[in-house]
Amino acid sequence: MKKVIVIGCPGSGKSTFSKALHKITNIPLFHLDMIFWNADKTTVEKPVFLDRLFKIIQSDEWIIDGNYGSTMELRMQACDTVIFLDYPLDVCLNGIKERKGKPRSDLPWIEPDEDDVEFLEFIKNYNSQSRPKVMELLDRFSHKDVIIFSDRTQAEDFLFKIQP
Repeated sequence: MKKVIVIGCPGSGKSTFSKALHKITNIPLFHLDMIFWNADKTTVEKPVFLDRLFKIIQSDEWIIDGNYGSTMELRMQACDTVIFLDYPLDVCLNGIKERKGKPRSDLPWIEPDEDDVEFLEFIKNYNSQSRPKVMELLDRFSHKDVIIFSDRTQAEDFLFKIQP
């Protein structure tokens, strides 16, 4: 496990899991949100984002946290391990609720207390719209080390077991 992607529905805890994995393994950690977004909630241009991502995946070791469907296949090609936090909708919605108003190292701004209706709709539709695409990619890249957790306890147990 030297090149890892951590994927899952928003609110599943990708960043939290990735930070814990980084702490245990000391593998450099990169959050896609930090290389795509500016602090003023504007995005970098796609060539800038892709250039940043290419530089990361050319390294010997990395953990990349985030979905970004347009680059997921590229990251799956480059990684040796895929960790998919495949949690129920209520867990993800609660994860979004719990992080509001808190500073985070994986996002260049603090999420406001009011709901982002469009974002919540994306989360509610994740299992029917995004998850099938993820599962198709996982099928195509089944020769990689694919680890799927269906609840937080499984993820916590995994992290506990890999501690030195």
